[in-house]
This record gives sequence, C-alpha cells and structure tokens, in this order.
Amino acid sequence: MSSLRIASLQPSITLTLARLDRLDTLVACTRYCLQSVPALRQAGLTVVADSWSSTTEELREARPNLVLASVPYREETLAAILRTGTPVVTLAPHTLADVLMDIRLLAAIVDARAAGEALCGEIEAEIAHVRSATASLPRPRMYCEEWGKPPIHSQPWVAELVEAAGGEFVGEPGKVTTLDAVAGSDPDVLGFAWCGAGDRVPLGRMVAKRGWHQLRAVQQGRVYCVPDEFLNTPAHTLLEGLHAIAGILHPEVFPAHPRVIALPDSPIPQ
Repeated sequence: MSSLRIASLQPSITLTLARLDRLDTLVACTRYCLQSVPALRQAGLTVVADSWSSTTEELREARPNLVLASVPYREETLAAILRTGTPVVTLAPHTLADVLMDIRLLAAIVDARAAGEALCGEIEAEIAHVRSATASLPRPRMYCEEWGKPPIHSQPWVAELVEAAGGEFVGEPGKVTTLDAVAGSDPDVLGFAWCGAGDRVPLGRMVAKRGWHQLRAVQQGRVYCVPDEFLNTPAHTLLEGLHAIAGILHPEVFPAHPRVIALPDSPIPQ
C-alpha cells in the first residue's frame, strides 16, 4: 500500500478513493478534487490539471508511480500523460454498470476489494429501493441537460437514474440536441446540470432567452437546477442525483433535495 503514489486526474476517482479510505495513496490531484474532498486541502498534495488539460511536465514533477484518469479526455492530453512513462489507468464509464465496474477496479488497485464491494452493494440497493417505490407511479417525461451551448443531453447513467426514479428520459443520452427539438418534445420536467457550473444555472434567464415560456414544464413550474456533481461525476455521489431526481419527479413520495434549485417564483413542492 505505502508504495503507491497516485496522481488522480478527476474528482470521481478521488471521491472513490475517499470512500475506500485510501486517500493516503495520493501524491497529486486536481483543484476540483480538493473542492470535492476538502479534507485533502491540508494534505500538501501537488495540484495538477485534469484529464482534459494535464501536461507531461507537471505530472513528472509530482513523481507518481500510477496515474488514474477518467472522462472527459482530449487526445492531446492523453498523449501528454503517456509521455511521462508512468503507468496509466484510463476510465471511460457510460452506464451505471460501468461506474460500478470502475469502483471495483479502483478498489482492486488500492487493495480495498471488500470496501469496494460494500460500496457497490450500497449503490445497487438504493437504486433498487427507489425503483421499487416508483414502479406503480406515473412516469413524467424529463429533459436533462449537461451543457447549454450547444444543448447536450445528460449522460446514459443519468437516463438510468431518471428511469429508476420513476421518469422517462427525453432524447438520446449524451448527444447534442437543438432547442427546437426539446421544445417540440414538450417535456413534463426540465432539469439542468451544466458541467462545471455547480448549482449556478440561470434558469429564468435561460428560459426567457430560449423562448420556452409556453412549455408545459415552465407553465407548471417544473424547471430545476441539479448540482453538477450530483449527475456529472461518475461515482457513488450519483446517489445524490438519484434522490434529487426522485424528489423532482415524485414530490408526493420523496422529499425535495435541499440543494435542488427551482425556477424563480416556482418553489419546489414539499
């Protein structure tokens, strides 16, 4: 264990190592990792860029003996990471099954298999619980957006969370769409979790600029911002996203998540 010197290039990896109680293996991480795991701020780790923009020189200076990276990538960045000559594990999850597989892989790397299995079991059990609780309920149609310019549907794992929470995902997960296509589908619910935006999606301004005032979701006050890390970080924190979506889709059964923000003047049902 003590021989591992890991550079983590994504918060999803660092969050998983935290849950596995293996933060002591880290020698470098990103500033986003420090935001996700504040306990690391006093650990004196080398701060490096992420899988999208890391460089050969900064990784060499950190002197890891293993680099752990995850989506999103750029070809140039992957080449820069490989030029360090350090062993690299690259993760590219698309589905919830992929996320679980990656947790098990990370657990094996840091010799925490039992903790990894326990964490995966917790995730699977909670998803099954929410799915069971919504099985007989109406299934509102929910548009989930990962990015706004151009509009991009949320990832496949988010579509699975919407399904488990008792809804129907509108559109093709992970693909670029158009404002006209979204308006034409007239979803029951609009959910926004823009990458890197935290919980700062300007809902009112965005709806006005897109001319979406007549959409069913807007008329019924069902427009929400879900914190970025709840839906875009492929780790156990997706359970927060599951609970947030369940509270949005079925407020009669699930409590509103305290960090979900509704369109101004349209309070979240309690």
